[in-house]
Amino acid sequence: MSSFEQGGSAVPDATSAGPAPAWASHRTPSADRPERVTVAVYAADPVLRLGVVQQLRQRPEIDLLADADAERAEVSLVVVDQVDDDVAALLHRLRHNTATRTGLVVATLGSGSLQRVIECGVAAVLRRAEADQDQLLRLVLAIANGEGVLPGDLLGKLLSHVGSLQRSALDPRGLSLSTLTTREADMLRMVSEGLDTAEIARKTSYSERTVKNILHEVITRLQLRNRAHAVGYALRNGLI
Repeated sequence: MSSFEQGGSAVPDATSAGPAPAWASHRTPSADRPERVTVAVYAADPVLRLGVVQQLRQRPEIDLLADADAERAEVSLVVVDQVDDDVAALLHRLRHNTATRTGLVVATLGSGSLQRVIECGVAAVLRRAEADQDQLLRLVLAIANGEGVLPGDLLGKLLSHVGSLQRSALDPRGLSLSTLTTREADMLRMVSEGLDTAEIARKTSYSERTVKNILHEVITRLQLRNRAHAVGYALRNGLI
């Protein structure tokens, strides 16, 4: 298991004595400034940690907390090369702290790690290569405001992953995340193309009675007036 230590003399800490705890947060003396966002920084590498601390300590919007107060930080920033078991353990611990929301500053993050990070409750992700002072400040303020932040390519991967989960979990049963089954959506699509009951029956190999029953079920369940209303509802909500 990796050893996580504070940056030692690289991070000024007049009150620190003895070995620092794993994932220690930056200790910086400051007046009580509740209008500022309170931040705790965690890192396995003292050099990585020092870089983030030096960027943030220059900003009047930020109040970097001492080690003893890290648990009450509004924002916890975890700075790492990659997400391994030790990082995941820290993220899980922070997730159970209701006082804080967690941001991750990471060098590399694959699609598999992205899922793991989200499951750990991370609210925002920033690539370390992009972590200049302005980007770090934006990240912290966004997290403090309850927002989620992901780089564009990672957001695309997340959406693709959610889509694949939907298909694998629901499609075998002919369902979707919408209020229509696949069969219902297909029939409404044919109604929108101007087909009548007999034509839909021929195209689907169902009886006309079955087609009528399916469309009636949709109209009744969604509390709509008629087929035209059902088609309009489905189009507006992206169901067909």
